[in-house]
Amino acid sequence: MNSCFKTKALTHMGKVCFVAASALVLASCAPGGGHDPANRKAPVDYVNPYMGNISHLLVPTYPTVHLPNSMLRVYPERADFTGDRLGGLPIIVTSHRGSSAFNLSPYQGDESGLQPVINYSYDREKVMPYRYQVYLDDNNIDVDFAPSHQSAVYKITFEKDGPAYLVFNSRNGQLKAEGNAVSGYQYVDKKTKVYLYAETDKKPENCGALAGRTVKFGDNTVEGENAALVLAFGDGVKNLGVRYGISFIDEAQAKKNLEREIAAYDVDVVAKIARNDWNDALGKIQVTGGSEDDKVVFYTSLYRCYERPVALSEDGRYYSAFDGKIHEDDGRTFYTDDWIWDTYRATHPLRILIDNEKEDDVINSYLLMAEQMGTDWMPTFPEVTGDSRRMNSNHAVATVIDAYRKGSRGFELEKAYIAAKKGIEEKTLIPWSAAPAGWLDEFYKEHGYIPALKPGEKETVPNVSIWEKRQPVAVTLGTAYDEWCLSQIAQELGKTDEADYYLSKAYNYRNLFNPVTKFFHPKDKDGKFIEPLDYRYDGGLGARDYYGENNGYIYRWDVQHNIADLISLIGGNEAFISALDSMFNTPLGMSKWQFYSFLPDHTGNVGMFSMANEPSLHIPYLYNYAGQPWKTQKRIRTLLNQWFRNDLMGVPGDEDGGGMSAFVVFSQMGFYPVTPGSPTYNIGSPVFTDVKIDMGGGNTFEIRAYNASEENKYIQSAKLNGVALNQPWFNHSDIASGGLLEFEMGPKANKEWGIATPPPSAAPMPIDK
Repeated sequence: MNSCFKTKALTHMGKVCFVAASALVLASCAPGGGHDPANRKAPVDYVNPYMGNISHLLVPTYPTVHLPNSMLRVYPERADFTGDRLGGLPIIVTSHRGSSAFNLSPYQGDESGLQPVINYSYDREKVMPYRYQVYLDDNNIDVDFAPSHQSAVYKITFEKDGPAYLVFNSRNGQLKAEGNAVSGYQYVDKKTKVYLYAETDKKPENCGALAGRTVKFGDNTVEGENAALVLAFGDGVKNLGVRYGISFIDEAQAKKNLEREIAAYDVDVVAKIARNDWNDALGKIQVTGGSEDDKVVFYTSLYRCYERPVALSEDGRYYSAFDGKIHEDDGRTFYTDDWIWDTYRATHPLRILIDNEKEDDVINSYLLMAEQMGTDWMPTFPEVTGDSRRMNSNHAVATVIDAYRKGSRGFELEKAYIAAKKGIEEKTLIPWSAAPAGWLDEFYKEHGYIPALKPGEKETVPNVSIWEKRQPVAVTLGTAYDEWCLSQIAQELGKTDEADYYLSKAYNYRNLFNPVTKFFHPKDKDGKFIEPLDYRYDGGLGARDYYGENNGYIYRWDVQHNIADLISLIGGNEAFISALDSMFNTPLGMSKWQFYSFLPDHTGNVGMFSMANEPSLHIPYLYNYAGQPWKTQKRIRTLLNQWFRNDLMGVPGDEDGGGMSAFVVFSQMGFYPVTPGSPTYNIGSPVFTDVKIDMGGGNTFEIRAYNASEENKYIQSAKLNGVALNQPWFNHSDIASGGLLEFEMGPKANKEWGIATPPPSAAPMPIDK
């Protein structure tokens, strides 16, 4: 982050230096900005925001412009990447890929062409993380934009003759104009508002409310749906500067945010500071070797890991939708907008490596949310509008124990344990529900699994969504993992009896293991497996009757905490390897349009494996547990090359704001956290010859992969901190104070390397006392 900022810049934005300094001074403020004399690329120059903007099936990535983890994010307002029209100019995205607020539409010409949101033909669009430029070609208007943390600036150039206008729109709220300022709010939902304060560098000649295509000049306040104000600047205006601040507190705070961050209308200066911030963030990991495309994929993926969560603290205060109140932040940034089902797997572990203070603040924010909701239940999908309780399971518990086991002490572990425990015990396990525990939960506690409906059986349990269903196998397996995480926290707290209790519960996945088929199989309330069942297809839309977004082939491996026991259940190393190989080689068995019509999230296929969905991310590393780590090395490189590319379709499925991108970052570096909560990493196949990770406090973890290349993907030998390493994993403690991991790479597998000691799994089930 720019050296003009505090280390925790987003905690108290008042410490931010004004953007009134000259570009030369700003360039010297941080060494990461600008190209060096040798014209070498800085990390941000490798970022391609367009990567993945065309989806293989469901939701694409978005070319988002923002600063790392900042409240203000924007992307072009259009139907999708191929959309031929821009719907005005963006002001703020209020939820990752979900919705935006306000709109700005420049216009030149006859007054009758004014609309609340003008749809533009566009060309020459250029998106960088720190800048957005576009030419509105039918209107001959040039647009240049740059963001700060809670404010932004536009430069708008009108090339035609005729009067110039700006239209400000609140899709559902209120706007008022006074002089050269426009302020107001928009509802994000029924209880949450986002506020705007904007100024122009020229005072308008007139202002009015836009109703239909008629401007009622003199009406300076509008309210309701598509509330739109028109600022009329008259003939002869060729350039307009617009700067604005946003807030979730009030309009006055939006103005303060603007005045603190942007003191002029110079897009170049704001973009330079934003560029510096990005280089500081992305530069925490420096890579050497690989191809140019490898670096683009790497730094683009790392950039996406900073899209959320977002910092809501504004001058030491923040609005919380979890109780609808404004709070003091007590010197610690409050974060939200984090889809934990996606991000606990790798995004949070990545943050522990490169910004552990921020991870502490994120977890501390969870605990505040739990308290503010009045239930003391840990959140699952916290957003700016509160906890949307999406997906299944309660994986925030994993972020707690993973951070703590890796040395984080910036939150109260006892408090986190209580909130995580209550979230699992008191809140229902029903997917997409925030209801208290009920019949299904009591059944789980007594029998150790969530029962599936028999074929033709009608749902009678309240709160079970007609769309999302029970997802009984997914919920049982996910909860078993969550309870393993609880047992580990209890162990750290010295709660031996509770640790043993939850460790026993962590073996509940066994209750759905079918010893005949060796798959996890839905079971009805009478304890009978649902028959017949095809693990490829059955379960309805998204397989939700039994699994969740993915089929039985994916959930066969969803025991992150106890792979050793899963190997034993399947029949030993040889059978386990054979089962893994079979998954990658089992065809769809039908046309793609048929398969994806009921499993639309199951894209990025390699046989029955789906690279496109988060429960799959750890699976390629599982060969490490069964004595064939060379197959993990081969598979990881193959998957990276097949599915993550520097092009518009270069992401295989829903990226989910870092949920999938963190897998790419880790895997290209050469290691991956298969089991968040276990302070260990599995080794894959490093893409780069050298990686340096700045872990803070002057500590650097370096990975040297001698001769690594597209062909040389196999590990021949390894050393960790100068000592020979003959196992496909290592401990976080080995690198916590910095370290050096060295690989000799070659074109053919060394099938003897790393086979002796598999990565650790859960402790044996406690014996009843």
